[in-house]
Amino acid sequence: MTKEQLREMIGETVEEKLIELLGDPDDGLAIRSSVRTRLLRQRRKVARGDRGESLDDVARKLGLH
Repeated sequence: MTKEQLREMIGETVEEKLIELLGDPDDGLAIRSSVRTRLLRQRRKVARGDRGESLDDVARKLGLH
């Protein structure tokens, strides 16, 4: 397992545990059609292995590093 794979696995585990403990604050709220479409498109991309830009790259572009 690579360092990045371990980091991703830990992040997913922490997110799952937080949702389990705190619940989903958005549960039951309506979602706009445009947002739903975007989320579904993003889900398909991730399923194909497209992970987008890394957090470090985005932070660098925004001058946060």
